[in-house]
Amino acid sequence: MAKIKTLYFCQSCGAQSAKWIGRCPSCNEWNTYVEEVVTKTDPNTAANAWKASSSVGGTSKTAKPKPLGEIIFEEESRLNTYDDELNRVLGGGLVPGSLVLIGGEPGIGKSTLMLQIAMQLDGLRVLYVSGEESEQQIKMRAERLGRQQPGLYILTETNTQNIFRQIDQLQPNVVVVDSIQTLHSSLVESGAGSVSQVRECTAELLKYAKDTGVPVLLIGHITKDGSIAGPKILEHMVDTVLQFEGDRHLTYRILRTVKNRFGSTSELGIYEMQGAGLRQVSNPSEILLSQRSEILSGLAIGATLEGNRPLLVEVQALVTPATYGTPQRSATGFDGKRLQMLLAVLEKRSGLRLGQHDVFLNIAGGLRLEDPALDLAVCAAVVSSLNDVPIRGEICLAAEVGLSGEIRAVSRLDQRLGEAEKLGFAEMYISQFNAKGLDLARYGIRVHPAGRLDEVLTGLFG
Repeated sequence: MAKIKTLYFCQSCGAQSAKWIGRCPSCNEWNTYVEEVVTKTDPNTAANAWKASSSVGGTSKTAKPKPLGEIIFEEESRLNTYDDELNRVLGGGLVPGSLVLIGGEPGIGKSTLMLQIAMQLDGLRVLYVSGEESEQQIKMRAERLGRQQPGLYILTETNTQNIFRQIDQLQPNVVVVDSIQTLHSSLVESGAGSVSQVRECTAELLKYAKDTGVPVLLIGHITKDGSIAGPKILEHMVDTVLQFEGDRHLTYRILRTVKNRFGSTSELGIYEMQGAGLRQVSNPSEILLSQRSEILSGLAIGATLEGNRPLLVEVQALVTPATYGTPQRSATGFDGKRLQMLLAVLEKRSGLRLGQHDVFLNIAGGLRLEDPALDLAVCAAVVSSLNDVPIRGEICLAAEVGLSGEIRAVSRLDQRLGEAEKLGFAEMYISQFNAKGLDLARYGIRVHPAGRLDEVLTGLFG
């Protein structure tokens, strides 16, 4: 007979305690311990929870230690999702038996992306489990996406034992769960979304994925500070964590890798939200720069990297005399403190008087970038707006600016040069340290190495 007892769990990190604690010793957060009723079950039943609800028992294998030299490594064939952006982020496709967690803000498009992927897997049986929406709501979204997949099955259920019972009957090739916070297991007495339930349900799905080799995609909620809701152990249990980012009022979405046991964490995918679903953006630089109808002051093109992907973005600056006593400093898509630092460098090292001017900075397209290689483009855009002198449209910039006004080198300049050449740019300003040891003759673009910020500003504005 199961023994019922209560434990206290930290809602921030998932640590547990037999009694209430004011401050969590694991994450140092205050007043985060909540009492939950936990049912202690037989260890064999808990370890095979997904099999306990199935009509097929199967024989469990006992693990034995092996010498490292006797372990045979075989490259597993990945499952093609027919989505180039998702394949890039995953490292080439879905790995059999992997557990992938996708988080993002409400309304950002997580369910749309997963349903769209599920509808593209032709020839496979895909089970889409939803604990948040009805069958009619999912059908409406599928009609809007405009594609039918005969192998896609919809299940609206939140109890994991019932879900595994249906899985055993259907034998799907891919399972999608929307979302992990809505599931609950009969083995735990606490409510859905609690630390105990999230951990237990994830453990059951992980056991199922590893035993059967079926990839499982989980959708997760996030908290107000942007982290995935639930205990931190949730991110440790899964194989891959993806973050779906973007502003709901703008069209572009970024799928970023936070953790990946089967590939790089430097990749990202870019989508455009349309009425018929999410469209893959294969060449984001061309789209981000396509709205330049005329050459205006305050605009500069910067060569940046998002993960391993080179992007050319438009940096927009507006410098006007301050209407009130205290000048405003506002940045959208760029670090506000770094903008203030660059304005101080322009005042101190270049003699520009910005103390009585409002400065507004924007990265076009709704992207949020932290690459220091955009420093030079930010400085150029500010000076262009201050003097009302436009920068020629065929020029792009890629360099970091130091506190003494020096132009510092940036990483992977060859990728930035290749992207600028592909989009038809004729000139690029870089650091003189980047130019050393780089064969600039093989690029069809004129490179201007510089050692100080004044040299770049003189070359741009005379």
